[in-house]
Amino acid sequence: MSVDTVAAAPPAESPRPPSGRGRSYPRSREERAWGTLRVLTIVVLAFVTIVPFVYMLVLSVRPIAEVLLEPGRLWVSPSEITTDTYREVLTPVDDGGQGFLGYMGNSALIATVTVIVTLIASVLGAYAVSRLDFRGRGASGYLFLMVYLFPPILLAIPLFVLFSQLSLRGNLLALAVVYVAQTVPVAIYMLRNYFATIPVSLEEAALIDGCTRFGVIRRISLPLSMPSLIATGLYVFMIAWNEFLFALLFLVERRDNWTVSLALSRLSGSIEVPTTVLMAGSVVLTVPIIALFFLAERMLVEGLTSGAEKG
Repeated sequence: MSVDTVAAAPPAESPRPPSGRGRSYPRSREERAWGTLRVLTIVVLAFVTIVPFVYMLVLSVRPIAEVLLEPGRLWVSPSEITTDTYREVLTPVDDGGQGFLGYMGNSALIATVTVIVTLIASVLGAYAVSRLDFRGRGASGYLFLMVYLFPPILLAIPLFVLFSQLSLRGNLLALAVVYVAQTVPVAIYMLRNYFATIPVSLEEAALIDGCTRFGVIRRISLPLSMPSLIATGLYVFMIAWNEFLFALLFLVERRDNWTVSLALSRLSGSIEVPTTVLMAGSVVLTVPIIALFFLAERMLVEGLTSGAEKG
C-alpha cells in the first residue's frame, strides 16, 4: 500500500461513549418481585370487583325458570336474554311495576342538591382554613373529622324526633340537609389539602390587581382546584345516592318520595319478587354510579390540564 493511499484513507471514527438516553438496565430481583406482586394484586382486585357485577347482570337478563335450573352459570345465550325484569323494575307502581324510574329521580334530586350545597359550603370553608389566619387553624381539620367519630345511628334518633316535630318527615329537601351536614366536614378536609398546594403568589398578585377574596376564589382557586372539586363532588354524590339509614327513617311513610336504595331494600325483603327482578334493580342502582365515574374521570383529566394551563 502506497503512502498516498494511506494518506487518502479517511480517519477511523473514534468510538463514542454510550449515552444515557435509551439505555435499559436489568431490573433487580426485588423490582421484578414487586412488579409481579402489583400485577397479581390488580388482577385479583379486578376479578373480585367485576365478577359479582357480571353475575348480577347475567341473572337480571335470564328467565327465572332457567336461573332455578342453573343458578351458578356465568354466561347467557342470546336466546335466553329477556328484558322483562327491567321493564317490571322501571314501570310505575300504578301500572303494576316497581317504580324504580321515579325512585331514581328522587335519588338524583337529593344527590344533586347535596353536591351543590356541599361544594359551595366546603369551598368557602376549605379556603378559609388553608389561607386565613385564625386561632385554632391547625386543629380545625381534625375537628371537622371528629364528626365521624359518632355513628350515624346515634344521630338518627334526635334527628327523627326533630323532623317529626317540624313536620319534615317525607320531605326530600329536608333529607338533603342531613346529607349536607354529613358530607361537608370531609369535603372541607379534602379540599383544604388541595388549596394548600396552590401557590399563594398567584392569589397575592390577583389581590394586588384589585380582586376581592371572592374574585380570587372564582378566578384563581376554583379553576386550579377543578380536579379536586370533581373528585369531591363524585364522592359526595355516591354517599347521597347510596345512603340508606336516614332515607329509611324519614321517607318510609311516603313511598312516592322513596330513594332508589330504599326501594331496593324493600324489594329484597319481599318474598313475592323473583331474584331476577331484584338483580335488575341492583343493576339499575349501580349503573348510574359507574357511568358517572367514567364521565368524571374524563372531566378530571380535563380539569388537570386546565389547571396546568392556568397555572
